[in-house]
Amino acid sequence: MPNWDKDISKAMSTMHAQWSAAKTYIKKKLGIQNSISIMPFWSYGTPDTLYLQGRVLKDEGIALQEENAPLWENILNMYRRFETDELPGVEVRLSVGEQQHLVTTDQKGFFKTELQLDQHLGSDRLWHPVQVELSSDKYSHRFETTIGEVIVVSEQAEFGIISDIDDTIVHTAANQLFKMIYLAYLGNERTRRPFAGVSQFYEGLQQGASGEAGNPIFYVSSSAWNMYDLFAKFMNLNQIPQGPILLRGIELSLSNLLSFDHESHKLEHIRPILERFPDLNFVLIGDTGQKDAEIYHRVAQEYPGRILAIYLRDVTPQDGDRQKYLESLGASLHQQGIEFLAFPHTMKAAHHAAKQGWISKSTLDQILW
Repeated sequence: MPNWDKDISKAMSTMHAQWSAAKTYIKKKLGIQNSISIMPFWSYGTPDTLYLQGRVLKDEGIALQEENAPLWENILNMYRRFETDELPGVEVRLSVGEQQHLVTTDQKGFFKTELQLDQHLGSDRLWHPVQVELSSDKYSHRFETTIGEVIVVSEQAEFGIISDIDDTIVHTAANQLFKMIYLAYLGNERTRRPFAGVSQFYEGLQQGASGEAGNPIFYVSSSAWNMYDLFAKFMNLNQIPQGPILLRGIELSLSNLLSFDHESHKLEHIRPILERFPDLNFVLIGDTGQKDAEIYHRVAQEYPGRILAIYLRDVTPQDGDRQKYLESLGASLHQQGIEFLAFPHTMKAAHHAAKQGWISKSTLDQILW
């Protein structure tokens, strides 16, 4: 059987490489130099160890969009997000207080490192600044020093939260391909709409029953890293609590898209979180539409006694087979002492969390239906 998908993928990759080379050549001949965008991702750590990530790209000029921006502007911005000019092999300097650390970007312009701190970070704040800049003078006229942020999980934390994004906090119709493409890729950060009550519920979870817990929220999605800036802007605009956003690398490959394994990708991000915070239990939040139920069930089996609850937004109420599976899964989890709830609206999950003592009851008065 011919590997048509691999042949098409190879052709697409070749075209992409040739186009990138042509753009670089033309800009060089014309003397055009893009400014450089250093994009530190919201990261996380402990008072003595930070796990920092980010990316270095040529600035594509993606601006914050208005809600009524014309379709062509949204499409152009999305094209710019995916048609990136990465800066591989450049040295990035990360500064936390007086301590500095150097890391080199990979072939896609990403940097990722573990930083052991000489002095522990205090628990007086949840987020701490990290100064990010390129170490070489070669690029000094093309970038500005950037300040990233890292959430530091302290002993005050009561539990952690791991949440999906699409169809969990924002409606994207992930099970309806063409509608999903329209909502996710042809709109912008202002046209996306969070589900009612998400902001207040997640804020309640972060504050915990005491109101001062500083529980960390980790957002794990199967969307591409190229969408990072859109997610971050969307969360800020809608006052959804900030947290590390962990996405996936994407290749310009049809075979990669056809064979993508949601479960493997999400587990690659979830496992390190649980292993880096061995004394912290977790609430897992997703939706019933794709593989969150199966993924979270596997996490519960791999880390017994660590999962407090699995909350799934029910976006498949008409799917009888899926509902039967969820009922069976819920019964199995309850036998293991794990709370399970497939909820039609945020308020139901909030009531359940308040009953368990995970959020304050005063939070319920703030949640919108």
